[in-house]
Amino acid sequence: MHITPYGAAGQVTGSCHLLEFDGFKVLLDCGLIQGSDKDEARNFEPFDFDVATIDAVVLSHAHIDHCGRLPVLVQRGFRGPIWTQSATADLLPVMLNDSAGLAEQDAERANRHRAHGAPEIKPLFTREDVADTLTLVRGLPYGKAQRLCEGLELHLHDAGHILGSAIVELLGQTADGPRRLVFSGDLGMPGAPILRDPQRLSQADLVLLESTYGDRAHRERNATVAELGEIFLSAWESGGNVLIPAFAVGRTQEILHWFARHWDDWKLSRWRIFLDSPMAQRVTDVYQRHTRLFDEQAQKVWNGRPSPFHLPNLHLVSDVAQSQAINRIHGGAIIIAGSGMCTGGRIVHHLRQNLARRNAHVLIVGYQANGTLGRRLVDRAGRVRIFGEDITVNADIHTVGGLSAHADQPQLLAWYGGFENRPPVLLVHGEDAPREALQAELSKRYGCTVSLAQPGQRVTV
Repeated sequence: MHITPYGAAGQVTGSCHLLEFDGFKVLLDCGLIQGSDKDEARNFEPFDFDVATIDAVVLSHAHIDHCGRLPVLVQRGFRGPIWTQSATADLLPVMLNDSAGLAEQDAERANRHRAHGAPEIKPLFTREDVADTLTLVRGLPYGKAQRLCEGLELHLHDAGHILGSAIVELLGQTADGPRRLVFSGDLGMPGAPILRDPQRLSQADLVLLESTYGDRAHRERNATVAELGEIFLSAWESGGNVLIPAFAVGRTQEILHWFARHWDDWKLSRWRIFLDSPMAQRVTDVYQRHTRLFDEQAQKVWNGRPSPFHLPNLHLVSDVAQSQAINRIHGGAIIIAGSGMCTGGRIVHHLRQNLARRNAHVLIVGYQANGTLGRRLVDRAGRVRIFGEDITVNADIHTVGGLSAHADQPQLLAWYGGFENRPPVLLVHGEDAPREALQAELSKRYGCTVSLAQPGQRVTV
């Protein structure tokens, strides 16, 4: 059994790894590369493997940096099954159709401004490609064994990252005996709201481990939630708006969860709260269909009053005209919108209108990749460029790291500690500094062999 990383090897986005077992080839994730224009241009390049030889895909979860190139794979000839957790299967139509719509809009905009005689610019993929992709998706519950081919078995375990996120376990019967590969996918934080804690496994022959936050410990969650309350209270006194760039899957639902739990403490009834993300609204509908995957506390909150998705002053914004109307509000509004890294979507328009205002507040509540507008705000850029316009950043930028959906270094170390046989580790899904730090700590604490995944590196399991 062999594994070859082709994406998220030295960076966070573009998760894609090829497993070979006795001539059978399985792709673990097929994610979109995100970041700078140069990074995103790589999505149009040919895959580093022969698409026609891929027999199946196993998808860890529905974040676009893990699933976003599946329609490209299908567009280029893949026709095998796409195995994933059942809730992820329900999220995929939302995620992929939204991504296709953005790709089509980008291509249309670029074609309006292309030089005379220049070739037509085509989107990375279309909604027709998404429809073809969805016919291949096969949903599985956690824990059910699924035969992929003779001698190769798949098990999915709860990763606690977003709804339907899975730790992928592949058990192959080889001539040298059984071999077990464990791919962490993205691991959630133990004790995080809504979802159950990541499941711990005891045996593996190789672990592909994410390392997004491999060099740091997150702030204690209760302190982070207290900080959120302080921000909303002070923001009200300043008289401005609060903007929250939020991923449609996971982060938006958690924010609404905290709003419901601290409705009175944070005096949220005096605000106008806008969820300006049709995609997030559709995702939340999926969450509500899978509450059996929630932890016990979350089930009580989502069934209580006020329910996170039915707050009395929550306005669900659907069409563009409604979104544009929000920009006429100069104070007293909390605006939750995507994209989470401010790379596109409605949040960019709200930032354009609010960043120059000294009484405005921006809450950064998720990971911001290098090259994104969100990362420039985190890095305290004095000016940013939005839609060709230079905008002075006068708003208060709050980086609230304790709400991360990713495990931090201590939690990654503890999760690996569940493996009794101390298997070798291949670190993926992390920039070099975090994964080098995690490599050092894993080696020091457990004495295991730890390697940094390199694109195209073939490793034997």
